[in-house]
Amino acid sequence: MLSRLFFFVFLPCSFLGSCSSKGDRTGAQDSHTESFVTDEHGAIVRGDVSQENITLVLTGDVFGDGGEHIRQTLLKHDAKASFFLTGNFYANPSFEQLIRDLKNDGHYLGAHSDRHLLYADWTKRDSLLVTAQEFKQDLMANYERMATFGITESDAPYFLPPYEWYNREIARWTKELGFQLINFSPGTNSAADYTYPEMGDRYRTSDAIYQSIMNYEETHLNGLNGFILLIHIGTDPRRTDKFYNKLDALLTDLKARGYHFTSVATVLGQ
Repeated sequence: MLSRLFFFVFLPCSFLGSCSSKGDRTGAQDSHTESFVTDEHGAIVRGDVSQENITLVLTGDVFGDGGEHIRQTLLKHDAKASFFLTGNFYANPSFEQLIRDLKNDGHYLGAHSDRHLLYADWTKRDSLLVTAQEFKQDLMANYERMATFGITESDAPYFLPPYEWYNREIARWTKELGFQLINFSPGTNSAADYTYPEMGDRYRTSDAIYQSIMNYEETHLNGLNGFILLIHIGTDPRRTDKFYNKLDALLTDLKARGYHFTSVATVLGQ
């Protein structure tokens, strides 16, 4: 459970999309008084923008094809990441050794719901598709599966919701269980690395995703400071252009610009 008191600040989307104080980039100076930023739905979406820390977040449910490649890349760069995995992922025997290795490497391992439920309607976000009891039972089932790997609730106080889709009720229910809801920092296309060509206009190539990250870093005065940068640990086989194959280059480029890759707990100041 959470062992510290969180203070929340809601800043409008213009904060996350506007410029701040990094380098000689153009744009107005952001005002920032807390060590993290929450969105209008109650999730923390960014850490301290005054610190050159990034937390690389990797979510997983059915697919884990990039797991070992990602692990080896992180080892090469002496970088820590945060893995939010469903109960489906934790229960899959094919992923057992990977999970144990990630834990031994010192990465953050957290919850992503047990069965990867969709909590709210896509077009009417305030319309819940689960009851409070269903939500809580599913989330705690996720933590029960994590416990088989020696991961306790106090080890993993941050919860990243499935589909990265939620509302204020989900944030409230999460808090009632003693956890803190988080989500990725908006502004890049990193989370689109799951798309594949058959999705049409929704598809994003790995080159386009990479460029969106670097464009954000170059055009916002706070760059990627405090960023929660989300990609997937594995993707549908129909996506052959795997973004995790660019992770080595991405870490190399961003480390050269002064960034440190560390766990979500560090970025959010726990």
